[in-house]
Amino acid sequence: MTDRAVRVALIIGSARKSRFTTTVATWFGDRLAERQDIEVDVVDLADVSLSAGGPSHQPDPADVAALAETAPRLAAADAFVVVTPEYNHSFPAVLKNFIDWHLTEWGAKPVGFVSHGGMSGGLRAVEHLRQVFAELHAVSIRETVSFHGGQATFGPDGVPVDADGCAGAAKLMIDQLLWWALALRDAKAVRPYRAG
Repeated sequence: MTDRAVRVALIIGSARKSRFTTTVATWFGDRLAERQDIEVDVVDLADVSLSAGGPSHQPDPADVAALAETAPRLAAADAFVVVTPEYNHSFPAVLKNFIDWHLTEWGAKPVGFVSHGGMSGGLRAVEHLRQVFAELHAVSIRETVSFHGGQATFGPDGVPVDADGCAGAAKLMIDQLLWWALALRDAKAVRPYRAG
């Protein structure tokens, strides 16, 4: 077992120009940064350019360059938090494309979810993401942080209207994420995980 801080890749799962996801991600990133046992790496999909056609055995040079930037960051992470809106009862296409371009980086690592969107708070997007990450041998965290009602759930200062309730939900999810991250990191140090 090591005392090294848990590396969490915080993935901003929308690339729309008028996205609210950055407000949600910034608030949650601040919750992560409050912890002395976490190192945060923000991966903003608006800054990642991967071919929309999906992965290829012979990626073009632009995709090779993008993967050279993102793949090592995901591989170095001990855990992930995906911040996602809900689009048409699911998660954004840019997020699916990003996930698909990376395969082994997710394996035997925990994934937490922060979602937003309308009445459902983005939870339908989260349920779809759980299936995708299970296929990639990742462990999804049971607890989520979800914002029901869109932008009305945040004040103009970028803080949730129910600051205490949201902070409590974030702490619970982060605690579970860290438990799994440490347990899986220690287990893999003893016995490497085989995906196939």
